Amino acid sequence: MADPAILNWRRLDANLTTSGQPSEEQLAQIAALGIRDIINLALHTHPKALADEAASAAALGMRYVHIPVEFDAPGEADYARFRSAMAEAGDRPVHVHCIVNARVSAFLYRHRRDRIGEDAARAEMESVWKPGGVWAGFIGDKEAADRDHLYAGRDY
Repeated sequence: MADPAILNWRRLDANLTTSGQPSEEQLAQIAALGIRDIINLALHTHPKALADEAASAAALGMRYVHIPVEFDAPGEADYARFRSAMAEAGDRPVHVHCIVNARVSAFLYRHRRDRIGEDAARAEMESVWKPGGVWAGFIGDKEAADRDHLYAGRDY
């Protein structure tokens, strides 16, 4: 089966995919790929969020973890919950999403940089965006803290 056509879809390795917000149909496509865990970093109140993603994922046999990360205030407690959810997933295939894959790419940059190296982790993140402001602080990029976000395909 082909990868779903979801905004900013990325396959980072055999057991890890990411994207922006999937639709109900796209959740089913994700499940058909063998994904067993969904981690959602977006807010349920966002207009593009699904009405009850937890129930939809459960109906497809997937474990669902919601870690609502305020876009203007990502925090270390959010990241600790994310690391815990990833550890709980273990070797099971996992899909991590938010609304456009910006939050996710920053979280995974931090999570993967010690595993795959700084350059590879940064390239994954920068295929979606180059964080500025509070997100630059979140990933430890002090030089970009005074800069606006730059989105791939739009600003660079």
